[in-house]
Amino acid sequence: MTDVTLHISEDTDHEQREKLRDSLLAMNGVMAAAYHDERPHLMIIEYDPNIVEAVEFVEHTRREGLRSQLVGM
Repeated sequence: MTDVTLHISEDTDHEQREKLRDSLLAMNGVMAAAYHDERPHLMIIEYDPNIVEAVEFVEHTRREGLRSQLVGM
């Protein structure tokens, strides 16, 4: 297991973040996805890199109609 931070557009609202989090959790290989109210635009995703690549989270976010980028990669 490993984790990555996904920076989501700061103009997203609570409902959009919840929907994104739920859809990420549904991805094969994703074990956890969470953000905190203090920094809601930063989502930490715990995943199995043998199953899913971090870049797929950016692509998935784009398909959801949001902008994002990986932090620290």
